[in-house]
Amino acid sequence: MSKHGVKIVQRQKIDMYIMANQKYLPAEKIIYLKDKLRRADDEKFTLISTVEMKDPSKILVISIFLGIFGIDRFILGDIKIGILKLLTGGGCGILAITDWFIVSKRVKDLNYNRIMALL
Repeated sequence: MSKHGVKIVQRQKIDMYIMANQKYLPAEKIIYLKDKLRRADDEKFTLISTVEMKDPSKILVISIFLGIFGIDRFILGDIKIGILKLLTGGGCGILAITDWFIVSKRVKDLNYNRIMALL
């Protein structure tokens, strides 16, 4: 296969990866991810394909129903805030309600940072 053909295949592979995972990633940062993926070798691309990403919709549902207990924060790795929410009943509901509006973005940023750390 020619060098041009390899680039086309690589570009298609990157586009397929982005299309399959765009709901897990922040839209404003996808262009940076594409750029990094273009410069990555096949080994890194394979490694990134194995990253398990958290679903923002599922975490939002968990936040709505169990956020008062800090379960959403524990899942995201924010142990200190999770404990605070657990002990204070979601900060008397204030932290729990606030998280409903920011948890999806936090999940997408977490997924993006995991991928970028491997690149």
